[in-house]
Amino acid sequence: MATPNQTGSTPKSFRRAVSELDSRQAEAMMSPRFRGRKQSLIEDARKEREAAAAAAAAMAESGDPLETLVFEEKNGKAIVNLLFTLSGGKTSSLSRTLKVFETFEAKIQHLETRSCRKAPSASVGAAELEYFVRCEIHSSDLATMVSSVKRVCEDLRSTKEDKVHWFPKRIAELDKCHHLVTKYDPDMDLDHPGFSDQEYRKRRKTITDIAFNYRHGEPIPRVEYTAEEIGTWKEVYTMLKSLYPTHACREHTEALTLLERHCGYSEHNIPQLEDVSRFLKERTGFQLRPVAGLLSARDFLSSLAFRVFQCTQYIRHASSPMHSPEPDCCHELLGHVPMLADPTFAQFSQDIGLASMGVSEEEIEKLSTLYWFTVEFGLCKQDGVLKAYGAGLLSSYGELIHCLSDEPEVREFDPDSVAVQPYQDQNYQPVYFVSESFGSAKEKLRSYAARIKRPYGVKYDPYTVSIEVLDNPNKIRQSLDGVKEELQALTDALNIIS
Repeated sequence: MATPNQTGSTPKSFRRAVSELDSRQAEAMMSPRFRGRKQSLIEDARKEREAAAAAAAAMAESGDPLETLVFEEKNGKAIVNLLFTLSGGKTSSLSRTLKVFETFEAKIQHLETRSCRKAPSASVGAAELEYFVRCEIHSSDLATMVSSVKRVCEDLRSTKEDKVHWFPKRIAELDKCHHLVTKYDPDMDLDHPGFSDQEYRKRRKTITDIAFNYRHGEPIPRVEYTAEEIGTWKEVYTMLKSLYPTHACREHTEALTLLERHCGYSEHNIPQLEDVSRFLKERTGFQLRPVAGLLSARDFLSSLAFRVFQCTQYIRHASSPMHSPEPDCCHELLGHVPMLADPTFAQFSQDIGLASMGVSEEEIEKLSTLYWFTVEFGLCKQDGVLKAYGAGLLSSYGELIHCLSDEPEVREFDPDSVAVQPYQDQNYQPVYFVSESFGSAKEKLRSYAARIKRPYGVKYDPYTVSIEVLDNPNKIRQSLDGVKEELQALTDALNIIS
């Protein structure tokens, strides 16, 4: 993010806020070193959506037989949903069509007839049926099989309403959620502070290799940080901590005190992810997982559904301690971790992740926007006073002052309007959204998520640490039985103490 003086002028209200600081801090505030993190989950999601749309358009233009047909692809096998009518309406053509599936060794999982949606024609006569087939086939044979089916039947199409994106259903499957966005990689980004520093780039590779090699269930390897890295951490830590008593929400300040007591948080020590992860696990069930860099929006949000926060271990370049173009451990450990220690906020974060499971690229972009204006840049009211709870604010000295000044516009948090709110990541935010409480924000988010269109519901099972897909009445009844048992246990406990 650009500092105010880079935009051409410095607002009066911002100068008033800066004037209250000591001269050393005021001078630092006007330096590019105090720019915020410019990484944007929304932009990543937007690019994913545009890429998917472009690919679909290209297939449609080229007549590619695979257009929107793949329901799910895994381990070299494709699950395909097909709808078609028989050539000339003759039922004898069905055997020819099924012979195609047999030839390609496609495993038919479901076959049924449906009333044809098209108007009857003279050539069809009384045979007003269409056929639905779900089958499994080797991905390499899919295009040829679809072309062959087209030659023996009519109106071949896919059931788009059944198509969903793959998402992890077990926590171990987060090992597959590793799609990195490399636009801010110091090896590739000319504007990265560490681009010309070969030693920094080598150090970054050593640390990111830990994440590339990590698998679920393993302890997070410890990093022996250098004196220079600890010096960078110290500068960030001391400057931000001076603002927390007046600018951070109480949940953040209370958690930071506990982290100092139990996890080695101090200006002279960079906490280890394994220690912090164990602390969070005991507080809210969240745990950390080392990540090599910026993940795709879909993969990052999927992790939240399992109460897993993807966390970097490397630190920003020493030449720019108050600015990082990408997430680093200063941002994660000082911004995100203290908030994830709060039960209500932890649930809010998980709810965003659960809402993302299998939804369209358009919905991923909207949920990323909600995440941006809440988890990253959210404000709340406490005792009638605005406080910051977003990690992008709590890890950025300059924007933490800016967000509570009279310069930006502050609006009430409403998920429907926030989800489509334009954003920018090159300067401080001109608009922030304020929640009356985390509980209120959570209920509003759940109401929004309930209106997202998908042919199933999802439920997190904390006992098996898995996602249960609720796509039939039996599964829902079983879940309700579990809820009834829990309610009965609570009722019994209430009767005992009363």
